Amino acid sequence: MRPPRERIVVKARAGWMGMGRGAGSTALGLFQILPVFLCIFPSVTSPCKILKCNSEFWAATSGSHHLGTEEAPEFCTALRAYAHCTRRTARTCRGDLAYHSAVHGIDDLMVQHNCSKDGPTSQPRLRTLPPGDSQERSDSPEICHYEKSFHKHSAAPNYTHCGLFGDPHLRTFTDTFQTCKVQGAWPLIDNNYLNVQVTNTAVLPGSSATATSKLTIIFKSFQECVDQKVYQAEMDELPAAFVDGSKNGGDKHGANSLKITEKVSGQHIEIQAKYIGTTIVVRQVGRYLTFAVRMPEEVVNAVEDQDSQGLYLCLRGCPLNQQIDFQTIRSAQATEGRARRKGPSLPAPPEAFTYETATAKCREKLPVEDLYFQSCVFDLLTTGDVNFMLAAYYAFEDVKMLHSNKDKLHLYERTRDLTPGNTAPTGTHPTLWVALLCLCWLCLL
Repeated sequence: MRPPRERIVVKARAGWMGMGRGAGSTALGLFQILPVFLCIFPSVTSPCKILKCNSEFWAATSGSHHLGTEEAPEFCTALRAYAHCTRRTARTCRGDLAYHSAVHGIDDLMVQHNCSKDGPTSQPRLRTLPPGDSQERSDSPEICHYEKSFHKHSAAPNYTHCGLFGDPHLRTFTDTFQTCKVQGAWPLIDNNYLNVQVTNTAVLPGSSATATSKLTIIFKSFQECVDQKVYQAEMDELPAAFVDGSKNGGDKHGANSLKITEKVSGQHIEIQAKYIGTTIVVRQVGRYLTFAVRMPEEVVNAVEDQDSQGLYLCLRGCPLNQQIDFQTIRSAQATEGRARRKGPSLPAPPEAFTYETATAKCREKLPVEDLYFQSCVFDLLTTGDVNFMLAAYYAFEDVKMLHSNKDKLHLYERTRDLTPGNTAPTGTHPTLWVALLCLCWLCLL
């Protein structure tokens, strides 16, 4: 049973869902709505930092469900700091619906709590929770520990891995490896327990090279374990908390079965969802994000409607028209070669990596010439950004940590869907280095 408290949940098969908790009863409606706006109206390429302002305010006031008179000055201070934060980001947030909703909500709360616009605006600080608070609990029910409950009925669960990194390169739960276009918003995971959506944007003007600039993860409410929680990261903003400022699963008895841990500030976070046996790693490498997950097969396949999972990239792979086809490049190879000899020169990529220098650079971090190495070379040639080498390196480090079969860490053959539809069954083609180089030049056109 869910605790008897107000909550707003927006569900959409074709879109997203979101919820949140406010600082107080009068603020509840506004600050439940904001995460929904953030998910439904993402400002992908905008440097708007309203998400950071929201998180700081929630972190400063989390747990204050009943604001008394004695707490009003502290709440007003948090509101003024919130307003100050929104003013700092006003120029970059023009046209952002979440930003304008926050501004109007702050004004309403100022009036409701008789807060003066003049006064201290100290930066919000995380509330120190008293002993026994839900964020301190460690005695989670057994149902909130996937492996413990699983072992009662059968053998140990079989874990799978999915990862997305670079330009972007996708490794699915079935160890299919694809290089895809997938510009814009795409669902990586969509099952009964959580949703993951990524947004990919162009790396360079006029180039088809894309990379992940925004990531949204929604953990759905689950029995007595966790409340619904939303995590959101974007370029230059890798929070170590959910959008409501919390770091665990909320107010339920098993809240600690969902936790966020910051490994490297602003660069690496890990989310443990023990109630579904899942580990998620999110990194910011350079300007862009990488994603990796370890998840039991039972959870991977826990979907209500199998027919509706065609765009679930981690399970099905990229749609046919979004995959980069090395077979097609092979046939275009001769034509492109003649164009380089007889026609005008192709534009040089940034940093002017050649095949030889890109190969040498990637060997510094990836000595085995597998698909992670090849992806590194591909990304250096298409973007010229050395951070993409690090993205490939860390993606493989995450595979080593998360993949359950140590004999399948390295992959050597790219996979492409050769059948109609969105599914991506296994089918392999030898990768030609010359075709790879040719493709990299084409991506810049």
